Amino acid sequence: MDYLAHPTAVIDDGAKIGSGCRIWHFCHLTAGCEIGENCNLGQNVYVAGGVKLGSGCKVQNNVSLYDGLQVDDHVFIGPSAVFTNINNPRAHINRRGEYASTHLEDGVTIGANATIVCGVRLHRYAFVAAGAVVTGDVPAYALMMGVPARPVGWMSEAGHRLTFDGNGRAECPDSGSYQLRGGEVSRIDEDGARHSN
Repeated sequence: MDYLAHPTAVIDDGAKIGSGCRIWHFCHLTAGCEIGENCNLGQNVYVAGGVKLGSGCKVQNNVSLYDGLQVDDHVFIGPSAVFTNINNPRAHINRRGEYASTHLEDGVTIGANATIVCGVRLHRYAFVAAGAVVTGDVPAYALMMGVPARPVGWMSEAGHRLTFDGNGRAECPDSGSYQLRGGEVSRIDEDGARHSN
């Protein structure tokens, strides 16, 4: 075993766990889930069988990851964040197999107590503030706040708020230059190449 699991963690046969992972108190990983390398799962995290979690992710305490959720690399999910997988649940109707898919792309951050309603895509490095309720797709680098969540600005790959000048350029002290054009943000390499969604 090339990962660390606390003795209270329940890891079902058939769960796939990458090397370097740390799985803490009272987690439950069910058969069929896939956890990438170097992930950290905080206390009381539940991972359903159909969930794929990329490498380098951090899932904080008291988060349940349900079937229908795909999480790419280096995603941060804050404590007690909530994900759904059915848009119209009723206790007396079995809707297994009708799960709506939700996709968190590389570098996304979900703040504490945020809710992500199913059937949406959060593009690269989107940043959801604590307590926000996301009900639709989120553009790359967008900062989302409120209930329902609305875009209020842009965040860099390093997690700094971006302020764009009259030419649509912004600088992050840690990750370089960004361009805002047509309502979309992309990062610009030193050679001028743009990296967008």
